[in-house]
Amino acid sequence: MIPKGNVTKGMAPHAAAADEAEEEAGVRGAVCPTPLGSYRYRKRRSNGASLMVDVDVFPLAVTRELENWKEQDERERRWFTLAEAAEAVEESDLRDLIRSFGASEFYAATRRTGMLTAVAHKSRIPHMFAWFQRLLPKTGNFFELFEAHAMTVVAAADALARLLENGSSAEDHIREVMEREQDADDIIREVLHTVRRTFLTPFDRGAITSLIGAMDDAIDEMQATVAAISLYEVSEFEQEMRDMTAIIVDGARLAAEAMPLLRDVGRNGQRLHELTERLVRMEGHADEIHAIGVKKAFKQYGESDTLRFIVSREVYKHLERIVDALEDVANEIDGIVIDHA
Repeated sequence: MIPKGNVTKGMAPHAAAADEAEEEAGVRGAVCPTPLGSYRYRKRRSNGASLMVDVDVFPLAVTRELENWKEQDERERRWFTLAEAAEAVEESDLRDLIRSFGASEFYAATRRTGMLTAVAHKSRIPHMFAWFQRLLPKTGNFFELFEAHAMTVVAAADALARLLENGSSAEDHIREVMEREQDADDIIREVLHTVRRTFLTPFDRGAITSLIGAMDDAIDEMQATVAAISLYEVSEFEQEMRDMTAIIVDGARLAAEAMPLLRDVGRNGQRLHELTERLVRMEGHADEIHAIGVKKAFKQYGESDTLRFIVSREVYKHLERIVDALEDVANEIDGIVIDHA
């Protein structure tokens, strides 16, 4: 099973999920407010009734495992690969949700073809563009660079989440984000150099530079966020800030999943669209959280501690820009899918 439970009145569903994860599995981390999806199962109550229950599932990036937790004597905590976890659970809908969480589990699904594609394949008459594309020599290591940059963004997002958890070693987390941003700068320089020296590219040159530029904007804003936190010596963070950071962590993961799929846009177009659709939805959710957080900060500090309100608003601004940049990544991917799928 995955950690789950009832939502306490007045508590946000994702916050309740995080509490259950700590109580039942002894883990803490950044929980994304946007659910992966939901599943249904039948739960037996104390009065003997067996009723259907709908469960929303939220992704949580674990940053700490507790040695002692509330329900450690009631169940065993164990880590699974996604494939093993999917086989271990009983509910089929939950099994599908777990499989949908990682890139490696999607390749089988994205290879499913429609009737027209199946006929074309059996008739040895592939789509014209795909046939032409396969004739072109593949030069340049763009896909490897895309994937390397995306993983750098993921690592920076994880470090940002650890920083905003109010944990110790803040300087180390700030330094890691700074270093990851420098790594990303090295990668984007290599991309731009490769674009200039490569005669045939897998996509339009403008699409390549726009995609890597959008990803770089995301990690640049992460660097700007931790720089502001360091400059103003911010040590306490509102829940809305942590919620936005959790969206950033999950958004970075989705972008990283999309990069390998760009190697075969025609085959993976549907999955790429699913990823970008989720990124866009998460950006809208982040906008709502941003507005709530800034308004709450204004009411708490606007008159009594104006400087603190200004600093909080600055941090919120950078967090919002990170999410906006991830949405730009989604838009660039959609453009590639439209042109090449």
